[in-house]
Amino acid sequence: MHMADALLTPAVGGAMAAVSVAAIAYSAAKIKKEDFTNSKVPLMAVSGAMVFAAQMINFTIPGTGSSGHIGGGILLAALLGPWAGLLALAAVLIIQCLCFADGGLLALGCNIFNMGVIPCLFIYPLLFRPIFSRTPSPKRSSAASIVSVIIALQLGAFAVVSETAASGIVQLPFSAFLLLMQPIHLAIGIVEGIVTAAILVFVHNARPEILTAAAAYGKTQAAADGKPRSARKVILVFAVIAAACGIGLSLLASSYPDGLEWSIAGVTGAPELAAQGAAADALAAIQERFSFMPDYDFAAGDGTGTSVASIVGAILVFAAAGGAALLIRFAKKSKRAKAQS
Repeated sequence: MHMADALLTPAVGGAMAAVSVAAIAYSAAKIKKEDFTNSKVPLMAVSGAMVFAAQMINFTIPGTGSSGHIGGGILLAALLGPWAGLLALAAVLIIQCLCFADGGLLALGCNIFNMGVIPCLFIYPLLFRPIFSRTPSPKRSSAASIVSVIIALQLGAFAVVSETAASGIVQLPFSAFLLLMQPIHLAIGIVEGIVTAAILVFVHNARPEILTAAAAYGKTQAAADGKPRSARKVILVFAVIAAACGIGLSLLASSYPDGLEWSIAGVTGAPELAAQGAAADALAAIQERFSFMPDYDFAAGDGTGTSVASIVGAILVFAAAGGAALLIRFAKKSKRAKAQS
């Protein structure tokens, strides 16, 4: 569901960028009130890397000629809490945009809002948490995952259509675009919901306190369950999943257009629109300077760079998400030290 710049005007893209920056700043401020345990920083880093690698795997939606990939917003919020989840997913989307030209630079704010803010700051606290945290169990985490992912993707798809309509993109009439976007992302949401449920059931069986601590965001992990434990097993499995997705599974990704491209093609006959205007050209030039592997491939564009791009991107997200966690932790410790001096 990565939007391209051609779907937006600078006014809409700029406004959504401001909203997303505000949401990220708010999340960082809220995290400062939490205690980062020894396992929280590496968990944030490796789960972000896992989501990046998993997004490289497009799965075919049977009978449609379309494909989809996981968004990861609900998964990250369930593992890290909503605020840290948003920061980790923002790291994924920023790396994808700047380093691999996946999603436009003008559209980055929209993509962070649609794929990160909606699931992490709205759907997780309002839907996932109430379903899961009454009596935490694998069944409840599965039900919460599937329902929450489906609703989050439906709202994200609706946001894409609304942002496009607000931009006055006449090639994509609101009703026609909406009637394609919603059902295809319902199908994608069902698959992502099942994948999310499977991962969270594993985490619940291995280290249930990770999920209960995330659901008790705003409190320390010790306060949430009384006995913080190492998340080494979960972190190791996530690292293996990221490596497997990057090294092998990404090569098996569907070649069909994703749900957004499929919907655009269903209305216009082509999976992409051409961006126009001085602002679009300037932002495209900036993105081109940063993107060292556009479309997750080498310069030759023969598809041989997919695994390399997946591994490199996962490492960059690991560093970005982990670095953000460390900076927030350091800032909190510094503030606490000043208050005590």
